[in-house]
Amino acid sequence: MMTEHDKGVPTGRRRAGRMPAARRDPAGGTASGPGSPGLSRRRLLQAALVGAGGIALGGSLAGCATEPAAGKGKTSVTVWDLFTGSDGANMQKMVSAVSKANTDLYVDSVTLAWGAPYYTKLAMASSGGGKPPEAAIMHMSRLAGYAPGGLLEPFDLDALAALGVRKEDFTPAVWQKAQFDGQLYALPLDTHPYISFFNPAVAEAAGLTVTDGKLAISGADDFLDAGRAMAKATGDTGVSFGYLRDAASCWRMFWGLYNQTGGGYELTPGRSAQLDEKAATGVFEFLQEMLDGKIAARDQDGGAAEGRFMTKRTGMFFSGEWELPTLQSALPDVSAMPMPTIFGTPATYADSHSFVLPKQSSPDPEKRAATYRVLAGLIKQGLTWAHAGHIPAYQPIVSSDAYQDLTPQKIYAPAAETAVFDPNVWFTGAGSDFQNRIGDSMAETLSGKATPKTAVDRMLSEMNRFLSQPNPA
Repeated sequence: MMTEHDKGVPTGRRRAGRMPAARRDPAGGTASGPGSPGLSRRRLLQAALVGAGGIALGGSLAGCATEPAAGKGKTSVTVWDLFTGSDGANMQKMVSAVSKANTDLYVDSVTLAWGAPYYTKLAMASSGGGKPPEAAIMHMSRLAGYAPGGLLEPFDLDALAALGVRKEDFTPAVWQKAQFDGQLYALPLDTHPYISFFNPAVAEAAGLTVTDGKLAISGADDFLDAGRAMAKATGDTGVSFGYLRDAASCWRMFWGLYNQTGGGYELTPGRSAQLDEKAATGVFEFLQEMLDGKIAARDQDGGAAEGRFMTKRTGMFFSGEWELPTLQSALPDVSAMPMPTIFGTPATYADSHSFVLPKQSSPDPEKRAATYRVLAGLIKQGLTWAHAGHIPAYQPIVSSDAYQDLTPQKIYAPAAETAVFDPNVWFTGAGSDFQNRIGDSMAETLSGKATPKTAVDRMLSEMNRFLSQPNPA
């Protein structure tokens, strides 16, 4: 299933706290219906166009914040997001629930195109190029490019605490990533890690041990042996990892495993990039061993990797947890776990959908108080969000009996405790050119056409190119 994590959305749309009829997405998932009778007031937003010469914004953003007729007499709170498919449908359910619980508020939920257009619009609106929304979804990995430039406002911890939202309600890894300069600039909705799905039937046929719902794998040799055993059980390959034409997956895999090595790094604008080159080379040596054509196919894209797993031709599949609904449609008993510990230190690459407060030229105290109520209400609807595979950031949801009844969500939920995020540099993050260029620099090595050291050298070269550029924000 394609989601906002891996495809663009052609238009923006406005939602007002109601759940439209669902339709089947051509890629196999569910997407929000384009024309529910109860949502006749949804309006198209001007799209941001990515051209060969850069990003051009068409139209004015000021119109985005006009209060629709349905909200007259109520305090209107506009929230931008980038969710489609099952994510979009679940967000609409959550908005509807918050609207019903706060009848004095009008939640004006607006969906925009995922990727560069979304983040460009957000930056332009927050910097005086238009009327910004009261709140917006941002990938936590993009925070370092926005908070330092004054495009966002910090959260008032006392105001959040009054609504039952406190630091202790989040994992330390996620809470720390949400900080800038000692203040909270992002309110986490979820953690969405890059994990290991596996087929319990194939694992059993391969003679692998499953403990507490997880494959008992420890270390590189143990993992490779498990891959060979699953390949023997399937009569094909043991592991699915699609990296061709998927630079983000290359980066997610590398960065998670690199952090398992304990290798340090320094990415400081204006200076040369520093990595533990020996550790980074070791990661690529391992990946080349895995991609030997027997444990895992040597040349495979994400779609082929997913298809091979869903048709039981492999026993394990590396991907984001957002693929869970699609996988369950083909393999109802599919299980999942955090990234196996290959290099000694548990670590799983992750990102987080979070709410941020775009900079307001004339802050409205009444709207700000209403915004806090809406956002606190949305994160407390995390159980709905969990059905798409995401790990709710608000831990009281994760510890609830209802969440603990969700399988395999409860099995891989500990990935939030060992989550590692993109480096805190302005150019990193979801949908960034950084991920694309860094991922592309690994492809030849992953296919076996270049040495592990070649990938490390190319990565450092790309990192240095970004570090030499000024932050446009």
